[in-house]
Amino acid sequence: MLETIRIKRLGCAALLALLAACGSAPVGPGYYRVERGDTLSKIARGNRQSVPNLVRWNNLTNPDAIEVGQVLRVAPPGGAASTSGAIRSNGSGSSGGASASAAPRPTPPDNGPTTAPVPISLIWPVDGTVIRRFDGSNSKGIDIAAAAGTPVVAASSGTVVYAGNGLRGYGNLLILKHDANYLTAYAHNRALFVKEGQSVQRGQKIAEMGDTDSDRVMLHFELRYQGRSIDPSKALPAR
Repeated sequence: MLETIRIKRLGCAALLALLAACGSAPVGPGYYRVERGDTLSKIARGNRQSVPNLVRWNNLTNPDAIEVGQVLRVAPPGGAASTSGAIRSNGSGSSGGASASAAPRPTPPDNGPTTAPVPISLIWPVDGTVIRRFDGSNSKGIDIAAAAGTPVVAASSGTVVYAGNGLRGYGNLLILKHDANYLTAYAHNRALFVKEGQSVQRGQKIAEMGDTDSDRVMLHFELRYQGRSIDPSKALPAR
C-alpha cells in the first residue's frame, strides 16, 4: 500500500497525508482530494473557481499549506454564489500534469468533509507528561515524556499501516489507521511490537518509548483526520 518515496527530507506529516490519500474513500461531487504536485491555484483553475473562493469555503488560514490527502470543497456550499473572480477555462487548458479535472469527478456520493471532525474517542497512548502541545504548524501533534521502556499502547483499535524507521527525525515509527478518516502516529520508540497489516486493539501494547532520532526519551503522537493534522488533546481524556 505504501509506495517507495525517494525524497531527501520527507516529513512525517507528508507520509501521514499520503497514507490517508491511499486508504480513504472517494470524495463526493463538489469536493477534491489534494494530490502530489497540486497547488491551490492549480485546483482552482481545474474546477473553474477562484483561489479566494476555495480559501473561504475551506476556512484555509494559509493557502500555501495544503497537504496531500486533504479534502477541499470546490463547489459553493449550500447554493452559495461564487465570487466574480472565478477563473474560467479558455480551452488551452492547464499545462502539463494537472491532477484536477475541469469539473468535480463523478464518484459515489458521500457527505464530504464536515465543518468539525467526526468525534473519535482515544485513550492516552502512554503514561507521561506532555512537554509540547499541538499548534498545527511547528508541532503537528503532542510530545509526551516518560522513562525509556514505558509501554506505548494503541490509542484506538485499528490496523498498522506503517512500522519502520525510514523517516529521518522520527526514529522507530508506527502509524495506525482507525477508519476511512482517522490515523494516529507514534514516533521515537525504542522497540516496535507490531508489524504492517496487523490489527490491534485499543489499549494493546504496540511499542516501548525511546529516543530514536530524538535528543530525549519521548513519544511524539499525532492524530490525522482526512489527511489533516488535528489536536489529539481534543480526543483524549482530560488530565
